[in-house]
Amino acid sequence: MYIFDAIHNPDTASGILSSLIPFYSLRNYVIRNSFKYCQPLLKKRSNTSVTMVKIITICGPTGIGKTSFALAIARYFNGEIIGADSMQIYKYLDIGTAKPDKGELKMAPHHLVDFLDPKEEFDAGQYASRAGQVINSIYKRGTLPIVVGGTGLYIRALLYGLFRSQPVCEKTLSDLTRILKEKGGLYLHEQLKICDPAAAGKIHPNDNFRLIRALEVFKTTGKPISDKQKRHDFKEPRFQSLTLGLHMDRKKLYEQINRRVDIMINQGLLNEVNLLVKKGYSLDLKPMQSIGYRHMGMFLKGDIDFEEAVRLLKRDTRRYAKRQFTWFNREPGLIWLEPSQTDKALDMIKDFLT
Repeated sequence: MYIFDAIHNPDTASGILSSLIPFYSLRNYVIRNSFKYCQPLLKKRSNTSVTMVKIITICGPTGIGKTSFALAIARYFNGEIIGADSMQIYKYLDIGTAKPDKGELKMAPHHLVDFLDPKEEFDAGQYASRAGQVINSIYKRGTLPIVVGGTGLYIRALLYGLFRSQPVCEKTLSDLTRILKEKGGLYLHEQLKICDPAAAGKIHPNDNFRLIRALEVFKTTGKPISDKQKRHDFKEPRFQSLTLGLHMDRKKLYEQINRRVDIMINQGLLNEVNLLVKKGYSLDLKPMQSIGYRHMGMFLKGDIDFEEAVRLLKRDTRRYAKRQFTWFNREPGLIWLEPSQTDKALDMIKDFLT
């Protein structure tokens, strides 16, 4: 209680420190440091209209150890974690998404993890809006917001916003939805290949939401959505972020990914996918088409044997990690660290907050 009172109330902090100095030196140290590093967040509260909230962003490829790294930061600074993973948002998808376990969730408050039904649609714009609200709420409590994840578009949308487009055309949206029901996603995907091959190359035929959105933008504006995304310019950031990217030797990371897949298999990934199907979640749903779930689904449908499913899962995870490196290398101001450099990260964050 003393620590949280000290963080939220400078007068309480001073009184506690004065009364406890003769007896509780260790507790004093904790209180003093907790107040010290949260103080910059508290000082600017009366001037939020002109001062951006300070946050820590931790990103990097899958399997590199972002969770344990972030927990070390969160525990030191009494921070709260905001997930930035487009698959960890879904309920019931636990093993294949490497979602924080119960023990890890108890180590620090977590937000935007395990809150959405797999049948619900969710995009980067919705994420940026919700995450922004969570960050402001954490800020008002005087604690440190720590954004953690590997979904680059989520992080970019949060820090800089997304490109502005014209309002949705309800008639076009209705027409495309009707065509989807009548002819299916493959037909719409072929149409998208014609008008916007770049977008079609990034959107899966089963991703109905993004398919319809891309076609709707083209039909209402006459311009491909991929061109609009390319022209996304970095305006003034929404938050003042110290952005740390985790990296390691590529060969070592790939070996780590392979071991992680083996662990997921031993933990029961196949059974998790099977249970999801039995609950009524189609293998065609967007989250069920993600890495791991797609591969187990292919085995359950009899398309490939189990050994091949595991081999492809490892290969595709490694390829995904490579794409993540490419994405984050383009992010402005990102500082690369190795997962073992938590002490260096702590020093950098102290300087950033003071």
